[in-house]
Amino acid sequence: MEPYALPDSATRRGFFRDCGLGVGTMALASLLDRDAAAAVPKRKDPLAPRKPHFPGKAKAVILLFMAGGPSQLELFTPKPTLNKLGGQKVPDSFTMGKRFAFIKGDAKLLACARKFGKYGQCGMDLSELVPHHRDIVDDVCWLRGMKTDVFNHGPAKVFFSTGSPQFGRPGMGAWVTYGLGSESDSLPGYVVLQSGPRGPRGGAAIWSNGFLPSLYQGVPFLKGENPILDLASPKGVDRKQQGNFIDAVGDLNKLRQSAVGDPEIETRIAAYEMAFRMQTAAPELMDLKTETKETLALYGAEPGKASFANNCLLARRLVERGVRFIQLFHTDWDHHGGAIDLGKSLDNICKEIDQPCAALVKDLKRTGLLDSTMVVWGGEFGRTPMGETRETVGRDHHIDAYTMWVAGGGVKPGIIHGQTDEIGYNVTEKHVHVHDLQATILNQLGLDHTKLTYRFQGRDYRLTDVHGEVVRDILA
Repeated sequence: MEPYALPDSATRRGFFRDCGLGVGTMALASLLDRDAAAAVPKRKDPLAPRKPHFPGKAKAVILLFMAGGPSQLELFTPKPTLNKLGGQKVPDSFTMGKRFAFIKGDAKLLACARKFGKYGQCGMDLSELVPHHRDIVDDVCWLRGMKTDVFNHGPAKVFFSTGSPQFGRPGMGAWVTYGLGSESDSLPGYVVLQSGPRGPRGGAAIWSNGFLPSLYQGVPFLKGENPILDLASPKGVDRKQQGNFIDAVGDLNKLRQSAVGDPEIETRIAAYEMAFRMQTAAPELMDLKTETKETLALYGAEPGKASFANNCLLARRLVERGVRFIQLFHTDWDHHGGAIDLGKSLDNICKEIDQPCAALVKDLKRTGLLDSTMVVWGGEFGRTPMGETRETVGRDHHIDAYTMWVAGGGVKPGIIHGQTDEIGYNVTEKHVHVHDLQATILNQLGLDHTKLTYRFQGRDYRLTDVHGEVVRDILA
């Protein structure tokens, strides 16, 4: 009978061999001087700027996401016929075979109580809820024919950002930084800013790296002057000591990387180095007191206060510092009825976002950044022309016709693209699907959405899956 053989890792020889990557390596790193450490092959920065597929008009994207689904019928799309037919039951064909969150077959049309006017040379309709948008009406391309596939909040947000309603795919910002890298060496390439009473449904899956290396995931900044936890050095540790620690850990990680070739070790190295640089860059970024009184008043921003206005101003500051993709979330747009409805709660949330959104476009324009920055405004879907009565009146989720707007980054300003029918139920001209918008955003950055792929589990994945067409007629 053969004697039992210990696995190699359990033998004395195996133990000391593996120790060479642990205690032994730590001792080696502490003894080697700078010249010896420099002999380790230089690591290629995975976030270094990379050439696009073709010259792009935009260098950065700011996505102003109104989480919950803003009502296009109360903001941007007046429908006199809908107002005239308010209270009437819709034909069964409107609901048969359709999927809504709460609407049933007995749904009745709901008139809009808001006043509208036409503004700008483009003659865009804006309601009384967004008066500051009148200042940018001719700087914006209005997409009135938006369509999506998913009618529940979490999956719809994930679908908008990742191209799939299923969790586990990379967010748009992750795809962009994977394709282009970042022009900032002291801040993340993909930053997430949040405001409102809670985070968006779908959470971190919206800005996940998915199957891409974790280096490309979105970095959520916390509210206040300290945006990232544990960024400050421990008490009693000065910057030189911190730098020595980062160098030592980096050398150990590089040795391990050369031995095993794990891409996540590259991510770890880059994360340590980025965190060290951010110890200086992040506090300077968050200090809005360095802005002029005129700029603070333009946004309605207040230094030290957590708000959507502050986040819009931070978005401009992030673009100035080379950050590639900035995603702002402002929650509580889910106006069904009840506590959150089309009355006072809609008034309040519009006041929170109207001035800062317009200010961001104006500020980017006056600083010369709008030409190279694409600003996108909208939610995961729109609202139905049918009403939904709870304690008060609201509207259900609607995926077949809603409005978004885009500005800068080589998009034609002051045009209205797409139309809907007389009650705002279906798109009648020039629809834009979410996949089309994704393809267009990538196109403006110089990325071909059919070629920006990543091989995973035997197939090539992309943001737009097998769909999407660039919306050429909105491009300058």
